[in-house]
Amino acid sequence: MTTSNLLQNVYKALPGAVEAIDPACKKSRRMSLLILLQGVAQPPELVKDGDVVIGGIFSALFYHRSLNLREFKFAQTLIFAINEINTNPEMLPNVKLGYKIYDNCGTMDILRAALALVSGLKGEISDNNCTESETVHAILGHSGSAPTIAFEQVVARFQIPVISHFATCACLSNRKEYPTFFRTIPSDYYQSRALAKLVKYFGWTWIGAIAVDNEYGLSGIAAFIQAAKELGVCIEYSEAFLSTDPPDSLQRIIEMIKRSTSQVIMAFMSHREIMLLANELYKQNVTGLQWVGSDAWITDPSLADSEGYSILVGSLGFVVSNAKIPGLGEHLRRLHPSQFPNSQFVKDFWEYTFACSLNETANAHRKPCSGSESLNNVQSYFTDVSDLRFIYNVYKSVYAVAHALHNLITCDERNGPFYNESCADTKNIEPWQVLQYLKTVNFTTEEGERVYFDSNGDSPARYELVNLQMTNKGTMEGLTVGIYDASLPDSQFIMNNVSVVWGNRLNKVPVSVCSKSCLPGTSKVLQKGRPVCCFDCIPCPAGEISNLTNSVHCMKCPLEFWSNKQRDACIPKLIEFLAYDEILGTLLALLSFLGVFLTLLITIVFHCHKETPIVRANNSELSFLLLFSLTLCFLCSLTFIGRPSEWSCMLRHTAFGITFVLCISCVLGKTMVVLMAFRASLPGSNVMKWFGPTQQRLSVLAFTLVQFAICILWLTINPPFPFENLLLFQDKIILECNLGSALGFWAVLGYIGLLAVLCFALAFLARKLPDNFNEAKLITFSMLIFCAVWVTFIPAYVSSPGKFTVAVEIFAILASSYGLLFCLFLPKCYIILFRPERNTKRHIMGKTSNSDVRY
Repeated sequence: MTTSNLLQNVYKALPGAVEAIDPACKKSRRMSLLILLQGVAQPPELVKDGDVVIGGIFSALFYHRSLNLREFKFAQTLIFAINEINTNPEMLPNVKLGYKIYDNCGTMDILRAALALVSGLKGEISDNNCTESETVHAILGHSGSAPTIAFEQVVARFQIPVISHFATCACLSNRKEYPTFFRTIPSDYYQSRALAKLVKYFGWTWIGAIAVDNEYGLSGIAAFIQAAKELGVCIEYSEAFLSTDPPDSLQRIIEMIKRSTSQVIMAFMSHREIMLLANELYKQNVTGLQWVGSDAWITDPSLADSEGYSILVGSLGFVVSNAKIPGLGEHLRRLHPSQFPNSQFVKDFWEYTFACSLNETANAHRKPCSGSESLNNVQSYFTDVSDLRFIYNVYKSVYAVAHALHNLITCDERNGPFYNESCADTKNIEPWQVLQYLKTVNFTTEEGERVYFDSNGDSPARYELVNLQMTNKGTMEGLTVGIYDASLPDSQFIMNNVSVVWGNRLNKVPVSVCSKSCLPGTSKVLQKGRPVCCFDCIPCPAGEISNLTNSVHCMKCPLEFWSNKQRDACIPKLIEFLAYDEILGTLLALLSFLGVFLTLLITIVFHCHKETPIVRANNSELSFLLLFSLTLCFLCSLTFIGRPSEWSCMLRHTAFGITFVLCISCVLGKTMVVLMAFRASLPGSNVMKWFGPTQQRLSVLAFTLVQFAICILWLTINPPFPFENLLLFQDKIILECNLGSALGFWAVLGYIGLLAVLCFALAFLARKLPDNFNEAKLITFSMLIFCAVWVTFIPAYVSSPGKFTVAVEIFAILASSYGLLFCLFLPKCYIILFRPERNTKRHIMGKTSNSDVRY
């Protein structure tokens, strides 16, 4: 049974037990406790009478009778503070403070100490003696959370305030359970959150957690785990044990540490448990771990006496701020057994320090103490006042009680805190009255620190971050490397410019993560069935980026941008159009200029031989007009190359449509001339008078004006315009000409096709006319090529992406133009230049018998 349960059971048994002893003696439950537990009461270790008595409970002696110098130092600090207050004329005038200090020996004896302080026993109590016994007005202690919880649950029923200098369990902030509890050390709630921010600060997201298996450790580690999870830190394992547990419990935790992958361990435990754990890890050579500790052990001097203390070098943890207490060092060095002749505290300390015996009887192991020993010549932890972190909390606790008492005795009768705004009776001060004043106490120490308690009895949270380092003397010391102040919302954690020693013995921060950070350009994908800190890094898809480490999602780039190769930045998309400076654009431009050059060359040849029969045949004007239109066809292809603009988009399609209609109209006119000429050679035919040169010119003009009208209508209603195509390619912006009205485009193209088909049909009918040089054959072949090119163009145009759409259109223009030029004019140029003997009217007309003529 725990101490807390034992005390609760005793308290619950009080009513029936008291009535069985003496029904008339019911003045208070404190008297009932005294009568019931008179046999277990013990005298105080250190005592001094006073008008108001402050109690103290410390663990100067452990259960194995070893001396705890820090606890003994706590007790002496309490005495020093009371003596200092008693000699201060401005503090508590006409009131002297006394003290009763008990040692609970680190065992269940805390029950005796608590009950003795509650009862305030002075002498024997009999059945006829029912007078109230003297009690303490406040209790300072204990250093441990579990013992404090135990006796506070009983002491609280008597409205006696308890002020702890070291009990940090967050559970003690529960005002319903612990209504009389105060502390001058911050709650573990703040320490746990500070520790969580510490591990997050150094990037440790995968850690182990070990706690002492009591209220202090379990509540502290639970608060830490919750705060750590809120910050994105994952706990690989969480274990707890007690120093009194079987060896198998400790060994199970050691095996857990060996199997784990985390390199950082959060240890929320007392110095006893951490010493056992460190010793066992040292024996099994488990090193290189980074320890993060709670304030219960991180600066405990007894760690240096353990076998495995080297395991803990490099540990980090928070402790309360250090301070100075003027005069404390002299007080400690003045200590002598003669001051407390009945104190086992002092006796054990003296014999331990000077290795002598205070017993009058001979001791075979130790020499007798001479009485002249002095602490002035001793250098020990007890006389060292350089580190007073927790000592200062005891000092503040005494002064908190003193200020509460001072406010009580200087109360304004017209503005008191009690019923009808009354004040307390200064000659008969009750503990519950001191409790009331402690709730509102507020003062500033000589160090400039403000002391007060919030509604839960907690003190402000401000810590120093210490790093356990080895000194030149071979001892382990906690060096301050940072601070944490919960009152600073924006910068609660501040590192000093001090070198930190790490647990891995390296000069760099240890790495403790389940998965390495995902670099920019990737996103995190959680591993199934594992904590959120365990993940895989997946590259962002094309068009998406992540520019932060450990991104959860990839972000899509805006439409005008695309992801770079590393997927960590959005860059402007490549702008694509058929340009002159690229190979395809240059090649097509050269082919266009070549076509213009050949056309001009043929025009010159024809002009130089314009009087020859082969040039004059079929209306030479149409031939020159056809050559002119072919020149325009070659040139219009250049409007398709280059960055699209408003004028180029309108010009390219209209110029293409009009020039090609002009070209086909000329070819159609020449075809009509061939047919009419054959009809005119028949007897009695006068058809040529209806298709003379004038009619030929008018027909070409008429056909061209129809196309011109279509283009004007297209440009008026919905003309082509430059357009950035963002959807065709994901990583490119295609600059193209939007047709505006698709109907207008296909009307232009359809009209060209209609004329081409008509021309092809007429030429096909005239292909076998009986001339030696039948131009209808050439026209048929040229129209066949023209139609084949443009029939092939339509599916190629629709399916070609980006700039290749324009390239296909240019190729169709050039191919059909070259087809007309070569088919219609190269054979004539061949005769003109290389076979002039055939360039005669007789040869061109040939001999034709009547039998060969077909109608």
